[in-house]
Amino acid sequence: MGIIINLDVVMAQRKKGLTELAGEVDITLANLSILKNNKAKAIRLSTLSAICKALNCQPGDILQYVEDEDEIGR
Repeated sequence: MGIIINLDVVMAQRKKGLTELAGEVDITLANLSILKNNKAKAIRLSTLSAICKALNCQPGDILQYVEDEDEIGR
């Protein structure tokens, strides 16, 4: 997948733990952990908005596009 989720980096920069952020965003620890560990296949815009509000950041701070290796040779 070409999208990398850097939630763990932004959380570390803001010194916010999983439990604290999950409470602020109203998301389960399990679902937040999936996002944090870059295992998510999708994210709702309302969830992304709530995370950005809680972490005082922009979506681009959390999401990053990286070309897949098989697309580079095309």
